[in-house]
Amino acid sequence: MSTVKRFIAGVICPRCAEMDRIRAWEQNGIRYRECVSCDFFEQLPIEEDALTEMTTRVNQVRDDQKQQDVQPVRIMDPGKPPR
Repeated sequence: MSTVKRFIAGVICPRCAEMDRIRAWEQNGIRYRECVSCDFFEQLPIEEDALTEMTTRVNQVRDDQKQQDVQPVRIMDPGKPPR
């Protein structure tokens, strides 16, 4: 079984400073990165917490939004009396 190694676009190698030379792959719960231009090699354990979505202002509900009552808006015709 062969592991697919993929290049990471836009990443700069921390050792030789070349762009688009880093390739990465995962194997047995470990993430590997290496540079094809120099001898840079790194391995990092894959943490379960890293797989969860990052907390951002977009995916969180603010406290003041939780307190608001939501009511539908009714558009009224000015020529007709309200019901």
